[in-house]
Amino acid sequence: MDINFNKNEDHNKLLVSELQKRLVKVSLGGGKSRIEKLHSKGKMTARERIDYLLDAKAKSIEIGAFAGEDMYQEHGGCPSGGVVVKIGYIKGKQCIVVANDATVKAGAWFPITGKKNLRAQEIAIENKLPIIYLVDSAGVYLPLQDEIFPDKEHFGRIFRNNAIMSSMGITQIAAVMGSCVAGGAYLPIMSDEALIVDKTGSIFLAGSYLVKAAIGESIDNETLGGATTHCEVSGVTDYKAKDDKDALDKIKNIIDKIGDYDKAGFNRIDAKKPSENPEDIFGILPKSRADQYDMYEIIKRLVDNSEYEEYKAGYGQTIITCYARIDGWAVGIVANQRQIVKTTGSKTKPTEMQFGGVIYNDSADKATRFIANCNQKKIPLVFLQDVTGFMVGSKSEHGGIIKDGAKMVNAVSNSVVPKFTVIIGNSYGAGNYAMCGKAYDPRLIIAWPSAELAVMSGNSAAKVLLQIEKASLEKQGEKITPEKGAELFNKIKDRYDNQVSPYYAAARIWTDAVINPLDTRTWISMGIEAANHAPIEKQFNLGVLQV
Repeated sequence: MDINFNKNEDHNKLLVSELQKRLVKVSLGGGKSRIEKLHSKGKMTARERIDYLLDAKAKSIEIGAFAGEDMYQEHGGCPSGGVVVKIGYIKGKQCIVVANDATVKAGAWFPITGKKNLRAQEIAIENKLPIIYLVDSAGVYLPLQDEIFPDKEHFGRIFRNNAIMSSMGITQIAAVMGSCVAGGAYLPIMSDEALIVDKTGSIFLAGSYLVKAAIGESIDNETLGGATTHCEVSGVTDYKAKDDKDALDKIKNIIDKIGDYDKAGFNRIDAKKPSENPEDIFGILPKSRADQYDMYEIIKRLVDNSEYEEYKAGYGQTIITCYARIDGWAVGIVANQRQIVKTTGSKTKPTEMQFGGVIYNDSADKATRFIANCNQKKIPLVFLQDVTGFMVGSKSEHGGIIKDGAKMVNAVSNSVVPKFTVIIGNSYGAGNYAMCGKAYDPRLIIAWPSAELAVMSGNSAAKVLLQIEKASLEKQGEKITPEKGAELFNKIKDRYDNQVSPYYAAARIWTDAVINPLDTRTWISMGIEAANHAPIEKQFNLGVLQV
């Protein structure tokens, strides 16, 4: 192994170490003191509830762990968006679980909380997965109510989705394990079955203080909307549990009785581990996002037995298209090749060489045809992104790069098989779109710690923004010395680089997670298993294309 491999390995393992530290921090939610306060009330934390509910030793994946990171600092922050979401197994059945974190502002809903809950419901709807809500929330966070309450993708959409899922036959179970107030009270009652924990759970449209102010009635919260009231008087809830564990045990028993589901029928055989060592990824992936590397070597460490069947190997070489298996599941892989490759017979004929990570006319054409083939064969698609964008310049424009790029975007948009996106490195500009970015409905979209998401690289963007800034200052009569120019450049680049971080994207749920590269196979496998719950009901149709 050469010295560059060792340097890359050290760098990427440090990135993973930083990832683990960040995950430990967000797992504490509102902090140790608030966790202790919750325990003193006889309650479990959101993560403890999920861990108890899911099958021990079975795999699980967490959606949106970094939601809200470094956001709402003026309001004390909102770790993990104040809600924990995991896909895992209950009595062997794959489910998605959503648990309010009462250690974060009493589980109040920030704008990012609503976005994360909607993402969880979207996953349940797309994959027809049973969804379990563990409710413990003080309702909308009032200082930010205008950003969470009235719009289409705000709080009210949650209940609309409850109704839609019910009509689709998707199992929804809710356990009220703490506060459940105001509009939020509709969520558990719009679920198929609702449980409530005695003495700690409560449901009401208005609490005792508001009732007193509104109609003058004096009543305590337990009498107003506690477990006994709703199980024996109003009939709002279906089961009364003595404590958190009892409620979670009841959910396990309910899930255990659910019948089997209609399957989409994606091909799977016995899984095999890659024959090439997956840990080599850390040495193969370069430290600098500008450096080249061979994407084939990454693929070999992700797929079963390190085997793949390549489609159009000698054509459009800046995109790799191949059939393979991941954890036994048949997949079609569309990957950006970052290593500079020779071209022969390219439509654009740029030179003897092409730039790695750039989408050319021929590579866009190849990817379009491969995506169509995977849809015809009912093979899920996996996109491995490390893309700087589409090729520019007169040769590409005269060759119709916009037309060829549009065909690829069209194919990705109209694909009916499930899509999964892994952002390995760069994810810039229209390349993000063509390689199935968040706007193109991947079932799951994940990033490695090496990922960067932006319109363009920090270096390129800083140069453009610097010219704008210099022109503005010079108009004001200020002379820009080389030293002043360098200072401005670094200031602009630092700000932009923060925005291209994978954690910046994850905080805003542009991606579902930042993961250790070694966990990629688990995410894709569990994602395809989830997608197998939802038979494909539409035909693949590209519509009108400029040929």
